Amino acid sequence: MAAQATFKSIKSLVPLLDRVLVQRFKAETKTASGIFLPTSATNTPLPEATVVAVGPGAPNKEGVIVPTTVKAGDRVLLPGWGGNAIKVGEEEYFLFKDAEILAKIQE
Repeated sequence: MAAQATFKSIKSLVPLLDRVLVQRFKAETKTASGIFLPTSATNTPLPEATVVAVGPGAPNKEGVIVPTTVKAGDRVLLPGWGGNAIKVGEEEYFLFKDAEILAKIQE
């Protein structure tokens, strides 16, 4: 269950340390041929997301800040579990640690 946010815009949320704020792609409710899919077929979240914001990075054992490996606007592949859900209005976002992101999608 997503925590309902008390702020009005996702732009006011700045991730800390090595956290990455993403928005998952929404499943298509209509096929290319025009057939509408039932909601039960589109309930499972897609593993792809767009990075909305990133934190500055986390310190390593020597205290040096290691920057995150992704940046805002990147498309990423997410695990099927994890992340903290945040709901702003009708939109749902997720916070993941940088190390939890499986891959960056380059096209």
